[in-house]
This record gives sequence, C-alpha cells and structure tokens, in this order.
Amino acid sequence: MIEIKNLSRHFGALKAVDEISFSVGSGTITGFLGPNGAGKTTAMRMMVGYLQPSAGSILLDGKSIFADPIATSARIGYLPEHNPLYDEMITQEILRYIADLRKMPAARFTQRLKYVVENCGLQDVLYQRVGTLSKGYRQRVGLAMAILHDPEILILDEPTSGLDPNQILEIRELIRSLGTQKTVLLSSHIMQEVQALCDRVLIINKGKIIVDDEIGKLNSYFKDYQVLHLELEAENPDFSEFLEYHPELEILSQAQEGEYFKLQIRVPAELDIKYDLARFISENGWLIVSLYAQQKSLEEIFHSLTKEGIAVPEQALEPLPKDAEAEIAEEMSSVEDHEDEGEQEI
Repeated sequence: MIEIKNLSRHFGALKAVDEISFSVGSGTITGFLGPNGAGKTTAMRMMVGYLQPSAGSILLDGKSIFADPIATSARIGYLPEHNPLYDEMITQEILRYIADLRKMPAARFTQRLKYVVENCGLQDVLYQRVGTLSKGYRQRVGLAMAILHDPEILILDEPTSGLDPNQILEIRELIRSLGTQKTVLLSSHIMQEVQALCDRVLIINKGKIIVDDEIGKLNSYFKDYQVLHLELEAENPDFSEFLEYHPELEILSQAQEGEYFKLQIRVPAELDIKYDLARFISENGWLIVSLYAQQKSLEEIFHSLTKEGIAVPEQALEPLPKDAEAEIAEEMSSVEDHEDEGEQEI
C-alpha cells in the first residue's frame, strides 16, 4: 500500500531523515519507533504530504503522493503529534468543518459522524467547545477527525497520548479493529501499546532505519544472554556442583518461598542447558514446577538498539550556512504558527 524509497529530509547539513526505505502492506498495523529527535515525526509528515522530501519517493499504490495531493489526502487519515484544533469550535462543528473541507456529502457525514462519536467516545462532549476539553478528549477529537472520511491508510503519531487507562484500552481496540481492514502506521512511546497492537516494528535512530522486522523476531537481534526462570518443589537445593561444570552461568537470584524454591540463572544465548539442568534436578530428587526462558521486553530491545545509535556525520556538526538557518527558522515558525492559531493539518 505504501512504499518508501530512499527518503531523505535535510535541514541544511542536518539529516533529519537519511535515505530510509520500507513498505507497509494493507491490513497490517506497523509500529514506528525511535527516540526523541530520531526523525519519525518528520518522516510521517512527509508521508502525508505535509513536508516535501529533500530526496527519495513516497508511493501509494505505485504512484507518488505528490502527483495528486487532493486524491492522496482522501485516502490517508493523519493524527499529528500535537493535534492542533480550533478551540473556539464545538466538537460537532469541527467535525462538520473537516467533512466540508473533504467535500463529504451530508448523508455520508451523518453516517460517519455517528460512527466516530461512538467509537471515539465523544457522546458527552459532542456539543462542548473544544477549548474546554481535557487533553484526553482533545486526542479523541483528533482521532475522530483522522478517521471521519474512512481512509484506507491511517498514520497516527502518539494516538493515545494524554488518555487515561480505560480510554487507552478503548482506543487500542478501535485501532486493532481498524487494522484488520486498513493500513495503520503508528508511533508510540508506550512499548506495551506497540506489543499489544503491532504485527511489525520499524525502529529509526538518527534518521536511519535500524530495524524492520516482525515484532516476534526482535529477540534474534541479541546474541548476548537469556535468563532462565526455575521453580522447584525443594528445600534450599544446592546448585554449586552444577555451576562447577558450567562456570559460564550466573545466578541472578534465588529464594525459598514456603515449600518452593525459585531461581533465576543468566545463561549465554548460544548455550542450551535445559536438558543438563533437568537431569541434575532429577538426580537430586527435586521436582520441577516450572522452567522457562525469559524473553527480552520491547523496552530492553529498544534501549539496546538505540542507546549507542549511529554515528552522526561530521558534516552535520559543522555550523549551518545562513540559507540553511533561514530554512529551519521558517520551518519552525510555520509549526509554531500552526500550534498557536490552532490550524488543522489536512
């Protein structure tokens, strides 16, 4: 559905996005992750046509999104990170305004309004002025605006930001149901959200894609160690003899809890000791209650992959030429104007 080829965006010598390439298929939910300043928001803004790329292409069904921006806009729903809104409008009014901008027929608007109000939980604030809404409700309004025209593609930048736990669960369910029929690309700093929703993960760091894989395969990027969790029906068992045969192992924790003994062992990833361990336990007459290898959490994986990062090109550290400084100043001024005046990105 979406194909990105060698996409770049430069601000003078600074490469905010540096020749990234990936594709996103229909009926999938893809997580787009990266530390602050990694380039993910800039990439998303280019994907919806809000920013022009310095180089590369963004294709929708094989055609450039810039070839016919109006037609492209009709197929994409975008929830920006800061979600600019018209504070003086009431909720229903701002949704009607977006429908008018998209030239949506009145009957279609009535149908879609009912859908977004129910699914985004806007019943209680439909006739309330947007400027009086909480951050969570403002986020819901932004999501309703993004899906109002029933787009094929959803690009969501921090869609659950500011929501309470109950609201997060509701919006997750909505995104999950949308992902069965549409192409969804979402950015989030909540790793549990990415694990709960996404089939695949893209990780960007310092403008470059460093991971593009199924979420279940991320552990294969680490060859360092795994942690075995062992629970026995035994009283203070002694593992010193076993450790003499396997000096590469390290006991991380051990504790006797009533009639059960719990043990965590750090094991080099390439070493499989489960069979030797089970044999040793059996020979000592102990009973295994549970034995499993702990998988790294997405937080650990994300931290490990991005903590070192990719070296910043030396030219990016040089003083920017005056024309580049002017370009960045103009870009930032435009963003600030949008936030201050509440102009909506469409």
